[in-house]
Amino acid sequence: MLKRSFLVMITFLLSFSLLIAPAQAAGTAVETKTAAETKAFEITVSNSKVSMTEARDIEVTLDLGYRADLSKLQWTFGNKPLDQWKKWDASAKAYSGDPYITFKEAPAYVGSTTQVKATIHFDLLYGTNDVSPRSLRVLYPAMIGNYSLAVKDAEKGIEANTSLKLNVYDEYLAWDEIKPAIDKIQKEAKKGRYISYEPLGKSVEGRPMHFVVLGKDKASVDQYLKEIAKQKKDNPLEMKKKLASGKLKNYKVPVWINNIHPDEAPGVDAIVELYRMFATQDQAAYKTTDAQGREKTVTLNVNKALDNVILLFNFTQNPDGRAHNTRRNANDFDLNRDNTYQTQIETQTLARGLGKWSPISLIDFHGFYKEFVIEPCTPPHNPNYEYDLLMDGMLENAHEMGKAGIANTKYDSYLIPLEDWPNKFDDATPSYTSTFAMFHGAMGHTVEIPDLNAESYKALVHTGLAAVKYAADNKNELFRNQLDIYSRGVLGEDDRSVDKWLVDPAGEEIGRPRAKNENFFPEYYVLPINKELQKNSFEAHKMVEYLLRNDIKVEKLSKAVKVGKVTYPAGTYVVNMHQALRGFANAVLFKGEDLSGWEEMYAEVVNNFPDLRGFTVNEIRAANAFRGKTTPVKSVAFPKTDVPSKADYYVLKNSSNEAVKAVNALLSQNKTVQQLTAGGKGYAAGDFVIDKADLAKIQNKYYLSVTAYDKKGKTKKLVQPKIFNAGSGQSKFVLKELGFTLVDSSAKANVIVDDAGTADKAEISAGKDYIGLGYSALDFVKKSSLLPGFDVATTTGSRAYHEGLVWTDVAPNSIFTSGYVKQEKLYIATGSWIKSVPEGASVLARVSGNNSFFISGWWPKHEAIKGQAIAITKGNITLFANDITNKAHPQYSYRLLSNSIYGGQ
Repeated sequence: MLKRSFLVMITFLLSFSLLIAPAQAAGTAVETKTAAETKAFEITVSNSKVSMTEARDIEVTLDLGYRADLSKLQWTFGNKPLDQWKKWDASAKAYSGDPYITFKEAPAYVGSTTQVKATIHFDLLYGTNDVSPRSLRVLYPAMIGNYSLAVKDAEKGIEANTSLKLNVYDEYLAWDEIKPAIDKIQKEAKKGRYISYEPLGKSVEGRPMHFVVLGKDKASVDQYLKEIAKQKKDNPLEMKKKLASGKLKNYKVPVWINNIHPDEAPGVDAIVELYRMFATQDQAAYKTTDAQGREKTVTLNVNKALDNVILLFNFTQNPDGRAHNTRRNANDFDLNRDNTYQTQIETQTLARGLGKWSPISLIDFHGFYKEFVIEPCTPPHNPNYEYDLLMDGMLENAHEMGKAGIANTKYDSYLIPLEDWPNKFDDATPSYTSTFAMFHGAMGHTVEIPDLNAESYKALVHTGLAAVKYAADNKNELFRNQLDIYSRGVLGEDDRSVDKWLVDPAGEEIGRPRAKNENFFPEYYVLPINKELQKNSFEAHKMVEYLLRNDIKVEKLSKAVKVGKVTYPAGTYVVNMHQALRGFANAVLFKGEDLSGWEEMYAEVVNNFPDLRGFTVNEIRAANAFRGKTTPVKSVAFPKTDVPSKADYYVLKNSSNEAVKAVNALLSQNKTVQQLTAGGKGYAAGDFVIDKADLAKIQNKYYLSVTAYDKKGKTKKLVQPKIFNAGSGQSKFVLKELGFTLVDSSAKANVIVDDAGTADKAEISAGKDYIGLGYSALDFVKKSSLLPGFDVATTTGSRAYHEGLVWTDVAPNSIFTSGYVKQEKLYIATGSWIKSVPEGASVLARVSGNNSFFISGWWPKHEAIKGQAIAITKGNITLFANDITNKAHPQYSYRLLSNSIYGGQ
């Protein structure tokens, strides 16, 4: 029995009444007395916790000191009579359903005493023990809180009360409760255990990414970071020798436990519980099954486990999402699709963390599938993984986790996609946290629970226990596999053992896409920085920064080197592919694959940073081409604007996103910016003209391509556009990144940007500039009859996307396509094209008519888009089937958007 005694205070009651957010759950006001006027008596309850996902009976005992008329006692919860508490009615979208709180046993005196007993039944607030549907996930946070359970005799002014915590399930922690829980665990930790709270970084809104390192002692953690972590990637062959000879003593390997979607709530709370268990307990016992399926109990000795592993707890990769109870971060990005693209601060931070720790295993807690799902995945697999070495552990680990998850919960089965599904859960993209970790040589497991409740929370806790035990028991084998992955990279080996895992949709082995090459991997990638060889030096420097952030080694030439017919000057960046993380380097630098033969894919597979970010990279297959002629790059010094001659006015070339940012910066300061409407000597239509004073203000803030202006061109004056983003958060993010001014309503705007098809038809009909991106926007234009004769087509069917990088023919000499050449590689994510071009419309881009137009991606039946238009403009409407802002990755296409914004003026 939990016994609590409180004095009745008006401030206490008022504060709890405010916790009930929905109007239907708000408490009614009651007359109160001062502390001197009101007598408070003792009340005890059998449980001070109420769960929304578990019906509970709570026994209540109270004694008012006399035998009151029980029929006149007022029972309230959260200052509201019990019978006014109703369950959620989905059809009415209100708390107006069946009774939520009832008496299972009515109040009654115990014999001849003045003691009263009752049993109160708290039912399922939402009529289900699983609140994972999004329609419910958005509701329950407002109901969480401490509520006063009170019994009052109004006539005598006597009351008994206590506080009950209403929670989605008992272990759920709101964002503000996580750090206090972490601190409390650290205070209660077993003496001698090493615990370090060291946030990885901060979120978009500035919240810390809580991160705890737990080890046997500080010395072993220091040994790993200062000796093993670096040496195993720099010299894995030597490390393998030490491991084989037994010279590598008392070493530990890291296990990383992660959550990235914080509204998949049990994942966060399970990590807190695992931290508590490993910090405060000597052992943890759990059930599992043996090879014959017989139940057995495993006792995990924590001290022995910590002799082998270092535990890394990343409580959530998305702090803002936990604070707001959202899947996405504060910029509206799904971070589990951004681990490769790294447009968001949270994924950039995680990349640095993984580069630092290089864990042997990463477990990412998710939800919600009807099945209890544990990776590894179905094909197609990314060809850059050393898949054979990863599977030498991942399958067995998945089974150990699954067995523990079901043996300790109500669930009776688990599912491993690789073994149990045909093809619907692939790992062709490295953008998930788990698959991203696989490039670091880690076993990467996404774990999907079925429900949002305490049972799924328990499944994750036991999954985590089994994962730690497996890593501890198999440390040497798993570490050797990781060293073998790194060794293949350092030696430049393309081991054919991988090939059996790379199959076509019929299950036939196809191996890595080597084309005519003996080795799938090149010897080097070269990122030129001189203007003659590089179309965007700034983006090339950004890519080097990206590679360094991901612990990929980059060098630069100390002197000019000729390879074939090309001479690369000193300072050229070189990625030597003989390195531990060459698989990840290749994944982001090679052109990608055509996976269109597969029936189903889970997410975007096009990475190809050179084409989507817009810089030149050269593949070199000559061995030792740069040997002894490079120096390591530790940091990136970005180039500065070169002003070639003194002039009163300059042409600012519309050749980079930096130029757009500079123009918007000047417009926001009410500076004069002219845009050229026709080409001339040294400039093109769409370039910008600014005076020397304004150039001086921005030339050191942005990397710009400028030339003196001869004053002979035709220009128009630009006015700072006011843009209403009618679409996604990612479009908003891109527009803000480019420096455009956003307004909060279309009425205040002179340009509408829409990738969701949610714009105001009347405003567009009245002449307001409209820029539509992707299928939803184009379909809106079609259905709204805004452009007579316009039609859009798609191959997507029931899927949310088909995607591909395609060769296109771009209209020349147009402000809308300024800065682009006649043949460009453009990206489409929504499987769409323009089926019918309205009369009088200008086609800005169409897919190439060549048979080799499709470069990479997953787009079944993409033959239909050959030669089709994908971008048009007519009057105040400009439409792009190519998804310019998709996940903020096709940054080379951003200027098509900015050109359209300026071009409409």
